[in-house]
Amino acid sequence: MKNRTHIAIGLSAAVLLAGCGGYRPPPPAFHEALYQPYVMDAGDRLRITVFDQENLTNVYSVDQAGYVSFPLVGSVPARGRTPKQLEQELARMLRNGYLRDPDVTVEIDRYRPIFIMGEVGGPGQYSYVPGMTVQKAIAAAGGFSPRANQANVDVTREINGKVMTGRVLTSDPLLPGDTIYVRERLF
Repeated sequence: MKNRTHIAIGLSAAVLLAGCGGYRPPPPAFHEALYQPYVMDAGDRLRITVFDQENLTNVYSVDQAGYVSFPLVGSVPARGRTPKQLEQELARMLRNGYLRDPDVTVEIDRYRPIFIMGEVGGPGQYSYVPGMTVQKAIAAAGGFSPRANQANVDVTREINGKVMTGRVLTSDPLLPGDTIYVRERLF
């Protein structure tokens, strides 16, 4: 009977300690999103070039609704599309009564920002740079505060229309639009 009591107490302690750790690995889709083609969303700024059409070549922003307002054709949906898909759609629309054989190129001029909260020197909104890791983003935000948990952070990311949060290492890469939360350490 005494052995069972010790085992029950030991299991209870293990469950409580596991709950205190709070580690929850990110879902598989979280890291798979890093290897997918980039999809545009509100806040991205695009450089759209139409060969031999200087009046159409310009920098355009994706608005809050996810559209790009383009001369001659009006609002074109950009949210959830890759730059290549937007190129094809713009060429199709321009071909429909405006240009004979338009050659359209879409490049990301400026990515949507990332956001950093919690135990950092300067929480706020920061510009995303391709290849940015959590560690580089925290450095841009003034580094860790003295109370920060420096082992891992929580990153919130939208994937296929769903908002997901996962705990990642500081060496993990980021995507535009990510929100980083640096937790306070316990000791």
